Amino acid sequence: MWFSFWKSRDRFSLDELRFLVDQLMKVQTVNEVTKDFVIEALRSIAELITYGDQHDAAYFEFFMEKQVMSEFVRILSISRTLVVSVQLLQTMSIMIQNLKSEQSIYYMFSNEHVNYLINYSFDFRNEELLSYYISFLRAISGKLNKDTISLLLKTQNDEVISFPLYVEAIQFAFHEESMIRTAVRALTLNVYHVGDDAVNRFVSMAPHADYFMNLVKFFRDQCIHLNLVVSNASKSQDVDSTSTILSAVDEIEDNLYYFSDVVSAGIPDVGRLIMDNVLSLLIFPSVLPSLRTEAVKESSLGAVTSLYLLCCILRIVKIKDLANTIAAALLCCPESVTENSEAKLNGDVLGHVSSDAASQQIDENTLASGSDAGRLRVSIPTCNSSENLPQDGVLVHDCGGRQFAPREALLSFVANGDDVQVSGSLNVLATLLQTKELDESMVDALGILPQRKQHKKKLLQALVGEDSGEEQLFASEGSGVKDGFSSELDLYLQKLKDYVGVPCASQEVGVSPRVHRFQVLDALVSLFCRSNISAETLWDGGWLLRQLLPYSEAEFNSHHLRLLKDSFHSCTNRVLEETRGPWSDLLVTIICDEWRKCKRAIEASSPRKDPKFMLLHPYKSASDEHASGESSFAAGERMCETVKVFALLHHLHIFSLGKVLPDQPPVLCAVDIPEMSRAKKAGVNPSGLKPNAEIFLVDAVPCRIAFERGKERHFQFLALSVGSSGWLVLAEELPMKPQHGIVRVVAPLAGCNPRLDDKHSRWLHLRIRPSSFPITDAAKQTTAPGKVKSKALVDGRWTLAFRDEESCKVALSMIVEEVKLQSLEVERSLQPLLELDKSLVCSTLSECVENNSSS
Repeated sequence: MWFSFWKSRDRFSLDELRFLVDQLMKVQTVNEVTKDFVIEALRSIAELITYGDQHDAAYFEFFMEKQVMSEFVRILSISRTLVVSVQLLQTMSIMIQNLKSEQSIYYMFSNEHVNYLINYSFDFRNEELLSYYISFLRAISGKLNKDTISLLLKTQNDEVISFPLYVEAIQFAFHEESMIRTAVRALTLNVYHVGDDAVNRFVSMAPHADYFMNLVKFFRDQCIHLNLVVSNASKSQDVDSTSTILSAVDEIEDNLYYFSDVVSAGIPDVGRLIMDNVLSLLIFPSVLPSLRTEAVKESSLGAVTSLYLLCCILRIVKIKDLANTIAAALLCCPESVTENSEAKLNGDVLGHVSSDAASQQIDENTLASGSDAGRLRVSIPTCNSSENLPQDGVLVHDCGGRQFAPREALLSFVANGDDVQVSGSLNVLATLLQTKELDESMVDALGILPQRKQHKKKLLQALVGEDSGEEQLFASEGSGVKDGFSSELDLYLQKLKDYVGVPCASQEVGVSPRVHRFQVLDALVSLFCRSNISAETLWDGGWLLRQLLPYSEAEFNSHHLRLLKDSFHSCTNRVLEETRGPWSDLLVTIICDEWRKCKRAIEASSPRKDPKFMLLHPYKSASDEHASGESSFAAGERMCETVKVFALLHHLHIFSLGKVLPDQPPVLCAVDIPEMSRAKKAGVNPSGLKPNAEIFLVDAVPCRIAFERGKERHFQFLALSVGSSGWLVLAEELPMKPQHGIVRVVAPLAGCNPRLDDKHSRWLHLRIRPSSFPITDAAKQTTAPGKVKSKALVDGRWTLAFRDEESCKVALSMIVEEVKLQSLEVERSLQPLLELDKSLVCSTLSECVENNSSS
């Protein structure tokens, strides 16, 4: 028999198939002697059936006639070797995946042979076997439709009582191997998207509905793991922690996208199961409490991780009830917990609310009484007492030590948290603002409904004849008309009762959502006045403010404007210091560049950064860690931060006055080179100075320098400045043209930090920084945040030796004089921008010029 198997025949022929099946039917036991033939026969049959499906229907007709599927089952039952089981599963997977004929698929799924293989007790301790088994199940799921799925079911009274494919697959849904988990998820999605009502009821009823609870529990464990990774990374500051965090983040987002795909299948009960479990197992017990308490239990989540999870869940899982319930929960806090715990807010309570907000008084009679302690109620961080209003128009909270709602924690983070907390809270507010599943009334209740939508809402209310809407539409901005919360908020507050197990008092205190809007505005204004927050995070706050209040002066009160103006003047002083700093020659260019970037950032349709970046370490330059305190690179990074903050504050002032942001900052153009300047006498071209250029050696001082050990060279030294540009020049005197020389070496004048040597009075030390700005763009930095450059950038050093002490002092005086001229020119160029009133006038004039030219 074995000799005839190996003799030469046409491999892809019906005769070959007949021969293989005939020989396979003669096998009575599968052992070490026969296993090689059985494996080769199974593999060849799969190839021939696939070939025949595309070329000749007779192949599969023979396959059905000889009931080869029964032979496969028989071979499996008599096999005692693992490799045969593996080959059989591979054979079945290949055939099912490649068969195109519907008749062939119907036959494969009929007669219970496939279900027998699915239910067979394989030894799944072998990883290779398990992998092929899962591939086999996934191949089957790829052929499911409303007709074929019925062949794999057992029903009774139109209800599914057995579905081995699904039941066996979900046993491996939480396997440690990610490839197996992915395959099982793909299989379940294929099942859900068939759209069979009986199957939908089967998967959403006990005990199979437990799969969705276990799914959320698995996701919760991954969230706890992410929190641990982030916590360890913040403590160790390890460079490799970034990849670990990103890997954990990928797992989190993969899970959420799977939730979203399951919901998109349109099975109402399944969507409800996912929402209920996410709320009851993750949001309420872990995410929201972590925003309110300092104490974080071992199984709890940190505030930053919770902020990230809120962003991701709202952004990825598109369930309307889920989004609105989370929004309602942000407004609530269980007062019964306050009485029995020592919970503290993760950040100080907002220190102030605008005086306009204070004018919206809360009726004492509508506040929760002592008999209502233990209820969930909407928490309004405003107290009904004018005694809390100090002389400066700033409302101070004093609400009896109650526990604060998560929304208040978000605003507290914005106003008082560290950079990561601020970034996370801004991301949550931005995500809520952009979540289309949220009802506008919920967004309004949170205080983040954009002004244009507020007006649209009031207009619609007025058109349909609602008195409150008509009153609001024609009322002044400062009036105290109650615009209340709508019935949607009451609906979702009531739904919270089902999750937390205590009654929820509906919002009837009559407080205007405008109070909440002013609280958000107050928090943002407080943020812009802080000096310990990164410019990138402040830009995110600027984007949020721009979304809420597009060109509106009325929403800012005098206190806001005073704070912003004071902050601007403080930042202006720091910019003035930079005109005398190591990068003064590039300051105007960087301001113009960051001005445009800031304008694009705050006017963009969505935030610039993915929420996951809040989990990563802030970008660190190697110059911070390796270079000395005098490094120009560290100074350059600080200057960039200062300029970014300055650009934002300038934009906010223009914005607060209801003006359009100009595309370019109002800076003065460069003036002609003064006739008596050293650069003019040297014949420097206004476009700049480059090596090999010929110049007049006016005021040049002879010196020596060694760029290589033991190779000293003689040069003529000059310090020159033209406008905001300046150079240290080493030139070689032309022997045939006295007082003329060829420029050999050029270095930036700014940041040279000249210093006489302590021991050698004829030596002058100079720091040489790059001629261009070495710091990469922030957008590029965010592609690999937290990553420290492997090679530290260091400044160059020149040590010039002069003929005598007097020549050395002359060179030093020349440098100081030219640096001062350069700094004065930079300050002159920026003067309109640094003086707020003048800059606004310049901006208005430029707008008029643009409008006239366009007309």
